[in-house]
Parts: sequence; structure tokens; C-alpha cells
Amino acid sequence: MQVTRVRRVKPARSQHLRTTTARGVRIATAGTAAVALAGTTAAYATTESFRDHHVGTEYADGIQVSDDQVIKPIGDRLVTQTGKFMGSTVSPDGRYLAATSTDRSVALQIFDLADYKQIWSVGSAAGVNEKITDNTVGQEGPTYSPDGSVLWLPQSGGLTRFPVQPDGTLGAGTTVPIPKVDGHAALTGKSVYSPDGSTLYVAVNGQDRVVAIDPATGAILDSWAVGVAPRDLVLVGSTLYVSDEGGRDATDDDTTLTSYGADVVADPFLGTSTTGTLSLIDTAHPRDAVGSVKVGLHPTALYATRDAVFVANTNSSTVSVVSTRTHKVVQTIATQPWSGSSTGYSPTGIALTKDGRLLVTLGRANAVAVYRYWGNPLLPVSYVGLLPTDYYPSDVATVGSQVVVTNRRGIDARGPLLTFNEGQGTTAATGHGTHGTTASLTKFTLPTDLQVARGTSTVFAQNGWGKNDVQEARGASGRHTKAVPVPAKIGDPSTIKHVFLLVKENRTYDQVYGDMPQGDGDASLAQFGAKVTPNQHALATQFGLYDNTYDVGTNSAEGHNWLMQGDNPEYTESSAGEYTRSYDTEEDVLGHQSSGFLWTAVEKAGKTARDFGEFEYTEGKPAGATWQQYYCAATSVDAGGDPAQLFDPSIAWNNGSVIPSLDAISDHRSPSFDTSVPDIYRYQVWKQDFEKNGPANLNMMWLSSDHTGGTADPEAQVADGDLAVGKIVDTISHSPYWKDSLVVVVEDDSQAGADHVDGHRAPVQIISPWAQHGTTVSTYYSQISIVRTIEQILGARPLNQKVAAATPMFDAFTRHADTTPFDAVPNQVPLTEGVATTPSCGADTLGLTGGAATQLAAAQATKVAVPAAERQVAADWTAWSKQQHFTGNGAKADYANPELMNRYTWYQTHQWSTPYPGDAVIYTPNEVPGGYLPGADQD
Repeated sequence: MQVTRVRRVKPARSQHLRTTTARGVRIATAGTAAVALAGTTAAYATTESFRDHHVGTEYADGIQVSDDQVIKPIGDRLVTQTGKFMGSTVSPDGRYLAATSTDRSVALQIFDLADYKQIWSVGSAAGVNEKITDNTVGQEGPTYSPDGSVLWLPQSGGLTRFPVQPDGTLGAGTTVPIPKVDGHAALTGKSVYSPDGSTLYVAVNGQDRVVAIDPATGAILDSWAVGVAPRDLVLVGSTLYVSDEGGRDATDDDTTLTSYGADVVADPFLGTSTTGTLSLIDTAHPRDAVGSVKVGLHPTALYATRDAVFVANTNSSTVSVVSTRTHKVVQTIATQPWSGSSTGYSPTGIALTKDGRLLVTLGRANAVAVYRYWGNPLLPVSYVGLLPTDYYPSDVATVGSQVVVTNRRGIDARGPLLTFNEGQGTTAATGHGTHGTTASLTKFTLPTDLQVARGTSTVFAQNGWGKNDVQEARGASGRHTKAVPVPAKIGDPSTIKHVFLLVKENRTYDQVYGDMPQGDGDASLAQFGAKVTPNQHALATQFGLYDNTYDVGTNSAEGHNWLMQGDNPEYTESSAGEYTRSYDTEEDVLGHQSSGFLWTAVEKAGKTARDFGEFEYTEGKPAGATWQQYYCAATSVDAGGDPAQLFDPSIAWNNGSVIPSLDAISDHRSPSFDTSVPDIYRYQVWKQDFEKNGPANLNMMWLSSDHTGGTADPEAQVADGDLAVGKIVDTISHSPYWKDSLVVVVEDDSQAGADHVDGHRAPVQIISPWAQHGTTVSTYYSQISIVRTIEQILGARPLNQKVAAATPMFDAFTRHADTTPFDAVPNQVPLTEGVATTPSCGADTLGLTGGAATQLAAAQATKVAVPAAERQVAADWTAWSKQQHFTGNGAKADYANPELMNRYTWYQTHQWSTPYPGDAVIYTPNEVPGGYLPGADQD
């Protein structure tokens, strides 16, 4: 088949500014990046302006990051490559900034703001200044004592108290535990001192209470029950204000969903939280009843003056101004700078300058919003404009005449190259990975109001906001418009009526497609190339190869949110330091954005949706059901056996969701994540429903075998997922629905592989008669583009500002349909490879018979034999794997520590005979460097 390349012509103004190494693009990770604020006129209509940008490359307009933005902040940038920041605080004298962090086994970092450099680090990683065994960190930043002599680190089980040396470094820490209550850990939030320094008030997020602690002894002096999930604290006079992210306590009349055991008032259809409150504690009269003030959704950051408390309502995209005299909200500040969408900006941090300018970080806009506060909470606050930051600003502080912004994700995943060991017989692959996370500080002198106002267009350009991004068909206009695959206006007709969204797990573009010469690949990184994924290679050849499309999330906890919500809510972002309230937030109401989900947007547009396991965690797999049983049932039906065996009581699922709107559209017999269920079984369950009922307009399915870590070995699991995709497309393309169908195949994230361009680059497939056949599409796209495309086709309104600004994947489609069907390709790797107990129906012999089949089965049996010297080590790993939620009710995608998961996969695929690259010996789980258990970096 002739291959052509679709690539948009890049105007001269976007010259690449990059430094290359042997493994591809690298950018400078320190220095200054400034934005000219005066006279800026750039303004883009959509993220189409990013053309063929590559993530991680620096262009004239900034560094392209994975979530449809470029970043070029005002001021001086200081990048750290030891994980993403979670929260920060500035020392009382303004000299030092302490930031909690996660993802790289570093829990705490100290920066000298005068010299603008990191001076101290605490964690379990090699090279830190002080070792600790518990790297968990809470959702809020550390706390300095009033005199700056002590620093408190919030953690999952309490706090650690560090003495602060005269040079800003830390002495040895002392653990101050907060005991569990009814099995719930403390999950410590913010803490604040009493004015005399005799008491430390602590938000105990996991127990819905605030405690008073003696700072000298750590003894708990008092305790108050507050609202759900307290986060931040400020003290004004004797009144302690507490932000309750989950809102008020539920009553018997409320509809509720849960979050870490707490009943949260929730929308009965969307399954989203519907209240936000401040709790008020009178510390002078501690026995008085705790008061409550109603604010916006998901109140997080607080900032106090004598007369007012400012509240960041993260999910409402507003700031409440509470009078400290009346304890009432006296005004609400809208933080939605762009008219294209009212939600999704995520205000996360607040500060006030001496000259009365209110600063609010907008996490999802990569900006600081500037307002004029006139010193009186009753006087309306006025909007000034926006200043650009790095990726996901989470905190802002003023230090003298300087503004300091803590950027959670810095310059995206451009930290040290990572090594991955996946696939039978492959060597270690080293490249960019999503866990190469960075963070940054940016500091600047605040420009004049006029300069800020003039520079606002810079932030608009970096986000792709324009005047006409979201256009809707009005009245009867859509009836007279010719149908095209992706309409220009929402509500205009599409030639596509049925969308199938197949969600897979964890692979990079290079890991799967690096061996395809049509695209920008590195064959040395193709650990699951054409032999393992023949169907995906055939599909990419027939329907188009996408070599510049990116997953946004670091891990599954984020990835499924980006696909189902078009965003990863701040609650999930800030929970990454402990992942105890929840990991995947499918069943955690606080992880759901107020605007709903992809399926609810489609239903609101008058279309239908059907779910086959995606975004579900309420498992209903029978106890004792084995991979072998599911494999035999699936292969028997494929060979013409009775489909009823798929639903034999010994293996039949009864699955669902706690989200009412999702449960209502779920096929309860379809499995969600579980590595002991092969994807070919999922395919057969879906096929029965498809042939009986036909498709909905939106059909979602979770194919999780390529996560690996299950019964078969890694390459067999990836081959299983590939075969399932091939068979699903084969079935659809030979059906009457093919002429108006679209199949989108995505990974939820790309965290388990290396890529020479960027760790977020993922294997994506657009499969349809209306797809660009035989092309390589190199236009910049992301998962957000995919969500926008699906919504545009089905006439659904964008879920939030991220989706509203995204460019639909116009370059992926043609107006001339090619209805040639797809024929699934037989797997070239035995699906039973690595299975210790041969299924009762026999090993997979790839259609071979006689002596060849016997020889292959014998080879598979030999493959899994463990050398005698390593049998105890293998047994230790088997015991470890049973604690990683790979399978069974409560299975969790990506729960395992990456350092451990890499070695487990390597040992399996190398028959327990070869140490992991760089290791001298084969380790037990407890011996793995950086593989502490339990750990915070389980993402």
C-alpha cells in the first residue's frame, strides 16, 4: 500500500529551538524564560496553532507540553528533575521555600530563593541529603514555625518534624504519628500555628477532623469534627477556617456517594459532589459548636487577611470572599478568563501583594490571574489580566517585591531518561518516560496592571483560546448542512453514527510502532513490535499511522480521567503524594468533575452510550475463576462453541459502577480491569451484545491485557490485547454498521515504556471507512483532541475549557469513504506463553497440528521453568504479586511500584536467569533499590 504523510506546513515563526542527544530531543532544564508583556498581539483560534509541534521541544512560542499547551513563563525558571511538586510554603523570613514532591522517591525539597537553587532534599532516592523510609506526602504543603526553626512535613500517617539549620537545611526528622481512626489514615493536610506558637492545628483529611497538637511533644491536645476531606487552614484572631473539599456532612435526605468511607452529598445522575463548605472553629472556646459557611465546589486553598478569607473553589472555577466579621460570603470572583467554557480552570493557590493585587493560580490554564482588591471585602474585586507560568501552577507566594510560583509539573516529563524491561527476549529500552517528571519554580517582579492586561493574549495563545473556538449549529441549520466525518460546528450532521472507544494500557508509540518505517520511530525501542502486535501494525498500515499523538497522564489514575472527563481533576492531581483516599477515582466521588463525563455529554446531546468495563471498578468476578477458564471459554466460542459458556456461573461477571449514569449504560457481564481475564474473553462478551443489540452511538471498552503482570507472560498478554483489537475491528467492519462507524484505539497512559520523542507519545489508531487510509498523520494531537473529536462527531458540548479549546482531529479523516473491511491477523505469539498451568483446552499452538503443536507446547512448558537456585526468589515475587491488585475484586491498574514492576516483568520474561540490567544479582522484592514497601510513588 502506498504511504503518504499528512503534515501541516509550519510557518517560519515556529522555528525549532532544541538541543539533540543520541536519543532525541532534550531541552535546557535551568535558566531564564521570559515573556514580553507589552505590545503582545498573538492570538490563536484553536490548538490547531500547534501544527506539528513535538512534546518536549522548545519553539519560539514556548515548550510544547502533552496537554494541548505551550509554556513560556514570565520571569526566571528553576527546574528540578526529582518529581512533581505537591505543595509548598515560604519560610517566615522569605529566604527559603520548602516543597513536597512525589514520583521520584523524593518527599521534600528546600530551595534558597536568594541564590535561586536547591539546597536540600529528603527521601529514599539515591543522592538525597537525608534518608526517610516514608515518602508519602499530603495534599497541602509543609509548615514552618513562626520563628522558622522547625518545619513540619505532612504525610499519610501523621507528620515529620525537622529542625531547620541557620543555612536553611534540615536536621534529622522526628515522626509524629496521628493514629488511624476506624481504619482510616490521617492523610495530613495543612497545619497552622497558634499566634503564641504553643499549638499546631492540623487538618486530618482522612478522618474528617482537625486536631490540636503540642509542637514540642506531638501529643494530640484536642479534636474537632469538620466537613468532608479538610484540606487547608488559616487562623484569623481566634477563628480557625478549614476548607472542606467534600462539603458538608450528609443528611438522611441526601443522595450520596463515598470518598474514603465518608458519605459525600452527590448528584443522583452524574455522581459528582454538590456541596463545598468552610468549617469554623473558635479556638478560644473549643467546646462551642463548629460553624459552617457554604462556598463553591471543592474548596482547597485559603488566604487570609484581617478582614477577609479568600477561598479557591477549584471545581467551580471561582474564588469566594468571606468576611471575617460576619462569616459570610460577600462576593464570588469568577476565574474563567475565556468565554468558550465556564469550567475547568482549577484555581489552586492565592496570594495578595502589598499594593492590593490578588493573585490566583489557574492550574489548568498555566497562568496566574491578577485582580485588584481594594482592601474591603465588600468592594467588588476587579479583573486585571493573566500572567503565563510553567505547567500546572499549584501555589503562589509574595516575597518582598517578588512573586514566586510553584509549578507542579514544571516542563513536563523531561527528567532523566528511564529504562524499561518489557517483552520476551528484548534488551532494556532506555528513553523518555512519563515518570521522568519535573517541577519548577518561577519568580518575577509583578508587572504594572497595564502590562498584565496587554500580556493576557500570551496566555490565550498558549492555551489555544480564541473568540470562535466552540461553534454550534443554530436552529434548523444542521438539517440543511451536508454531512461530513467531523463537522465544523457542534450539532451539524456527521457521516459517522457509531463510535467505539477501545482503551488499552500503558504503552508508548516506540514500544509498539517504533519498527514502522512510515513514522518517526526508533526500532530499538519497539519491544512489542510487528511480531507481538500484528493486528495493530496491519491496522496502522491500512487506516493510518499517528506518530505525533500524546497521552496526557503519568499513570492510570490520571489517564482514564483524561479520556472520560477530558481532564484530570485537581483532587486526583493533589492525591498523588499518597494515593490512599483512592488511586483510580472511578469510585471516589471527589475525583469527578462537576460537568460530568464523556458519556453524559453524549447523552445530553440526545445520543446513546454503552459501556463494556471502562471506568468501572465495582468488580463482580466469581471467586476462584481463573485465566485458564476464561481463555478456554473464549477460544471455544471462537471455534464455533456455544456462547452460553461465556456466562457460566463459575466465570460470569456481574460488574457495574457506583456512578449512576455509568451503571445505567453498563453491560454488567463485561469485565473491567483484571489481568487474569484475557482480552479475547472481553471481545467475545462484547460480540454477543453487539450481534444481539447492535451498537450505541458511543461504545466504550477497557482492554487491559497489555498492562501485563498477569497469568501469561508480558509479550503473550500484549499479543492477546492485539488479537482482541483485530477481532473487534474485523467484526465491526463486516457488519452493516461499518459504513458509519469509527473505532478509536488508545492507551489510557504510556507510562510503561520508553520513547525517543517523549514518554507521553502513544500508539493511537483512528479506524473507519472515513479515516485517512495509508497515511502517516504527524499533526500534533492528544487525548484531549480525541475527546473533542468524539464529542464533535456526536454533537456533544465540550466538557471543559481544555476540550473546548482542543482541535478536532480533522487531518485524520477524508470525505470519501473506503468501506474495505479489515480481516484480523492471527497472533504470532502463543497466548498461553508463560502460563504455568496449561489450560484444560490445551496450550495455544497458533493453529499448528501434530508434531509441531507438541513441540511448541513443550517449548512453552520449558519456558516457564524456574532454575532451582532462584525458586525461593521466584516464590517471594509470586507472593509480592498477589498484593499488587493485578486481579480479583479490587484489582487496580498500575498499583505496583514501577521499580518493582520492571524487575518482575524482566525476571518473568528471562526465566529467572538474568539479573535486571544494572543489577549485580536477581533481587527479592524487599531488596530492590528504590522499591520500598509501602511507597508513595505507586503511580
